[in-house]
Amino acid sequence: MSTAPNQTPERKLFHAPAGWDQLRAGFSWDVPTLFNMGVACCDDWAAADPERPAVIHITPDGAPEVHSYGQMQRRSNALANAFRARGLRRGDRCAVLLAQCPEVLLTHFACFKLGLISLPLFTLFGEDGLAYRLQDSGARAVVTDRANLHKIYAIRDRLPQLSVITVIEGPEDGAHGFYEDIAAASDRFQPVQTRADDPAVIIYTSGTTGPPKGALHAHRFLLGHRPAVELQHDFFPRVGDISWTPADWAWVGGLMNIAMISLYYGVPVISHRMGKFDPEAAYALIRRQGIRNMFLPPTALKLMRQFKAPAGLGIRTVMSGGESLGAEMLDWGRSALGVTINETYGQTECNLCLTSSAGIGVQKPGAIGKAVPGFDVIIMDAEGNELPRGEIGQIGVRRGNPVMFREYWQLPEKTAEKYVGDWLKTGDLGVMDDEGYVTFSARDDDVITSSGYRIGPTEIENCLTGHPDVAMAAAVGIPDPVRTEIVKAFVVLRDGARRSDALEAELIARVRTRVSPHVAPRVIEVIDKMPMTATGKIMRRELRARG
Repeated sequence: MSTAPNQTPERKLFHAPAGWDQLRAGFSWDVPTLFNMGVACCDDWAAADPERPAVIHITPDGAPEVHSYGQMQRRSNALANAFRARGLRRGDRCAVLLAQCPEVLLTHFACFKLGLISLPLFTLFGEDGLAYRLQDSGARAVVTDRANLHKIYAIRDRLPQLSVITVIEGPEDGAHGFYEDIAAASDRFQPVQTRADDPAVIIYTSGTTGPPKGALHAHRFLLGHRPAVELQHDFFPRVGDISWTPADWAWVGGLMNIAMISLYYGVPVISHRMGKFDPEAAYALIRRQGIRNMFLPPTALKLMRQFKAPAGLGIRTVMSGGESLGAEMLDWGRSALGVTINETYGQTECNLCLTSSAGIGVQKPGAIGKAVPGFDVIIMDAEGNELPRGEIGQIGVRRGNPVMFREYWQLPEKTAEKYVGDWLKTGDLGVMDDEGYVTFSARDDDVITSSGYRIGPTEIENCLTGHPDVAMAAAVGIPDPVRTEIVKAFVVLRDGARRSDALEAELIARVRTRVSPHVAPRVIEVIDKMPMTATGKIMRRELRARG
């Protein structure tokens, strides 16, 4: 997909308000045979309007640093040439271990244009969390910063396939300099020709009955986000739109719901490293930068609600997802932010398939929304049969939309288990009413939802049982008014080990440092015996009931 110079890409699917049923009936997917996310999100706009702002990075002193599409194209071209000179070839995996910054997008663009598969990783991950994902993906390269480089060095001997380490602040012993490589390479590059279905990115999901799985997505992945985003953001884009999310760009919500899709539409994206979400700083950022369109996870909204919103924010649209906000939060959004928050639903394997769109009257407090144009969604039983309206069952999404993942990386049996017939099993329970609104009920597995993150218990439990005093461990989510759930771990100690506050603090710290702070238990409870099924499986439901 390319565009002649000085010709602005026309990208909108919907131009005028219409009824939901009319929008669905008139919609069909138009996915080109050849498509490349790097070209579509960067090069096309660079050809049409090279000085157009693409990324506005907020520096540590609060100053905006504008990166144009032309600059992004030249730098990502040079980076692609540097990668190729270092031996990276089509199909190789390149990890991106960075917080929000322009270098995240430059690396993804370079990967896409070279035909590599990018691998976004949370900077919160500890050594074990990183080692698993880098080993499993067979990553040959990683781009990171000095703050995270020590983690890579600590696990380097476990990563025989890793051959290229690049640091954005400059070269280190055993690592190349990001901008030094760019300066030394040509900024002219002919992107490889990729089909829309060719692999582009691996995003790891939370493991429930095993370790995390890598959801492999194709370049068409981006196109599948279009209908929901346009409707969530009231016929996005409009003149003057500027996007931002506090969500990490390593998460599908941060990377795809805002960063990539906004750049695809030519809308500037705010890049800001907010280590810990600060509601007052968020309000100041919104007003100072004129941010109009946001993805705010429910936890961020609940924290913002605790502080008075300043006048004159100028927000045009807000979308949220991960849990139902309810009538009270929607009322607060209208009064404090001046907008009706649109709720949405999706998961790493199939994002943004249900949504609200208040601008055309599609919203019901307590409901996630309706099936987005281009998506067929049902409530089904275990055999994939659609259930009558009003009955609880699993949310299922029909195959055939471009946002759906290709497969779990090197796990064909797990990929097959994700489907029943033509329906993807989301693992979420819900109810659909007579109007087509879906209300989320619960997970039907053991994923924990905390502060917008979906956390699997397996990594936590494996880390805890690696401690010499722990014989068994189980991690569950317990309700929390701000975070939705917090992680609580139940442990059975080995014979002779003694329970103490110091041991509990040590176990929490172990998960924080070895896996990631965002999955670390906030509470540890020592129990004498772990509840088990007759087949030896931990009964997490019984543990959740204990609270």
